[in-house]
Amino acid sequence: MPALPRNCERNEIHGMPLGFPEETREGVESRMPQARRLYGGSTYFNPEGERRSSMKKLFVPILFILLVFSAISSAEEKNDEQPVVKLQEVVVTATRDEQEIRKTPANVTVITSEEIEKSGATTVVEVLDKLESVYFRSYSGNSSQSVIDVRGFGGENPYGKTVIMLDGRRLNRADMASINWLQMPVNNIEKIEIVRGPGSVLYGDAAIGGVINIITKKGEGKPTVNTSVIEGSYGLHNESVGIVGATGKWTYAVTGENNAIDGYRDRSEYKALGGGFDLGYAAHDLFNVSLGASFNRIDYQLPGALTKTQMEQNRRQYQPGCNDDDGRDNFTNVNLGVKSFWGSLGRFEANFLYGRKDLQINMSSWFTYADTASDIYGISPKYVLEKEIFGFRNKLVAGLDYYNEPYKKEFFTTRERTFKNSMADLERESIGYYIRDELSILRNLILSAGYRYERTKIEGTLNDVFAPGNNFDSEKTYTSQSYEAGITWLWGKKSRSFVKYATVYRIPFLDEIAGFNGAGGGFLTTLEQEKGKNMEAGTEYCPWDNLKIGLTLYRIDMKDEIEYVGFFPTGYNQNVGKTRHEGVETYFSYLWPQYFKIYGNFTYHKATYEDGQYNKKEIPMVPRYLANAGLEIYLPYNIMLKPEVSYVSKAYLSGDYDNNAEKIDSYTLVDVYLQYKPALGRLSMTVFAGIENLLDEEYSSFGLDYEQWGMPNAYYPMPGRIFKGGVSFEF
Repeated sequence: MPALPRNCERNEIHGMPLGFPEETREGVESRMPQARRLYGGSTYFNPEGERRSSMKKLFVPILFILLVFSAISSAEEKNDEQPVVKLQEVVVTATRDEQEIRKTPANVTVITSEEIEKSGATTVVEVLDKLESVYFRSYSGNSSQSVIDVRGFGGENPYGKTVIMLDGRRLNRADMASINWLQMPVNNIEKIEIVRGPGSVLYGDAAIGGVINIITKKGEGKPTVNTSVIEGSYGLHNESVGIVGATGKWTYAVTGENNAIDGYRDRSEYKALGGGFDLGYAAHDLFNVSLGASFNRIDYQLPGALTKTQMEQNRRQYQPGCNDDDGRDNFTNVNLGVKSFWGSLGRFEANFLYGRKDLQINMSSWFTYADTASDIYGISPKYVLEKEIFGFRNKLVAGLDYYNEPYKKEFFTTRERTFKNSMADLERESIGYYIRDELSILRNLILSAGYRYERTKIEGTLNDVFAPGNNFDSEKTYTSQSYEAGITWLWGKKSRSFVKYATVYRIPFLDEIAGFNGAGGGFLTTLEQEKGKNMEAGTEYCPWDNLKIGLTLYRIDMKDEIEYVGFFPTGYNQNVGKTRHEGVETYFSYLWPQYFKIYGNFTYHKATYEDGQYNKKEIPMVPRYLANAGLEIYLPYNIMLKPEVSYVSKAYLSGDYDNNAEKIDSYTLVDVYLQYKPALGRLSMTVFAGIENLLDEEYSSFGLDYEQWGMPNAYYPMPGRIFKGGVSFEF
């Protein structure tokens, strides 16, 4: 039987083995309109030249740019009596408190609810999939069970390399599986903040490739009702309704959504039903409290992988033997927040968090029937102090994160669950302390530094009826530290440059340290955490108010990577790997008001093994090039036409560690959207129609190298041409 991916004891997608077919203190400036980050496209790039360039050479140009920009800024200051720093869009994720994007030493993107509406997206995956350094692969042909890759950390074990949060609460699972992206209804989203690069100081475990924070709608102003209906190919339909507003000291927001699709492939259906609310109360000018909750249920099917021969016969069929593979996920998320304002003494905030996941998986193709109950209890207090030190503006953020995560998984012999053959009862408890400081030694030069100490304990038992030799009752404690230091230079009116150094870490998943998913290995008390170092430098040049050009270079070196040694089911995990992830991210956007907006991005990343048998070989399933471009054309009568194009390059198949097999093919997708917003007084109506994959490109987002085991390679086909349209009202 073929070995599973090297990084796992048994990778899972809800049980399916992977490897199988605050407010800123800027005075009146804080009330200025916020500039929105445009996203999407492609700029000129020389692939052949970059293939032969090392990251050491790549950092020379960026340092030169920083020096040039400094000279430009100094010259401008002599002739400009206006303040250099202008308030731009505020984010919370990059520094764990409200901060202008411009002041953050990171490549940050913000996607607003307005931009989500323009895109016609019905899932978070569709919203994120056209950003630089972001790549998704799917095992069902749609957003259900999609897996994210940020900065090339997809590879064989993409789980736990990017932190996904909902209003600041982690959604990442304690076991080796992706989150279910359908648990966040898009109509409930106010904005999404994407921070590329390491965030271990502020967010701890797993914040290696980046941090994504999905922020839900909060009430303000007069009551507003919005509702929308979207229909599309392959049985797609999405209905949503919401109301937001404020009265007196109260704010409120209530939303609900029904999202379903029959699926491009047979047995790739999903149904997602969810809703949420947020209530806020300003008890006093110095004290605010809020309560938010969301509830979701998702039913999905898994069609399995196909060989090339099977795809030639019928790309939409399910894999023979996968006619009974499905699952159901239930999610509950609750967040109680408290804010206390102490004037010149600073500000205190605390969030009390609870989350519940009830997951059911039926994989008849792997004789696996399992129920998982995973809870998370958390508290995240923090203190923020903004106060000058010797005349220099200074901002200090300090806090802690405590999480307790009980986890139970039961295995049964049949779908009917009449006999339980195995039960794992585990718990993960962690507490992390962090501090981060920003010191503006000049009005446009910011030094930042941070530190985190975290302690994580994993313990548990296994009771296996059929294989008692696998049983365990053990525990393991990890202590982790991370550091970061950065410099941000604000030059011109809106431009900036930054450099940053940071260390990262990742604690093993429950099913990496404990063998309870059908494999041996027991409880691996010798398994250590993964560690890494990151260097990056970037700049964003805004020569005009409506033009933005960005460039970021990065390198992340990881060590003690966890790899699966041997063959399933007798193999086990070891810390034997070193890898390197390096790349370039570029983006641009230009807005000519009343006429058009053009935007684009390009990503080059190379991920390689740096020791052992596969030294200098590329990590499978990491495409070198990603490119996206789009154009919004503003036509008469409030009509907007938006064509977009996306490109993903080839990548080595999963399992092809020596890079000697065929690659998964590159693909280019063309989408076209048309939006109409008539002027109807107080009633706001939006009508849109779109065609995705206009050219009906036949492609796959994931493939496996099975030829090395004497079997045909396997692929997961993605949808062909998709028609969709919808209408929304707001009043």
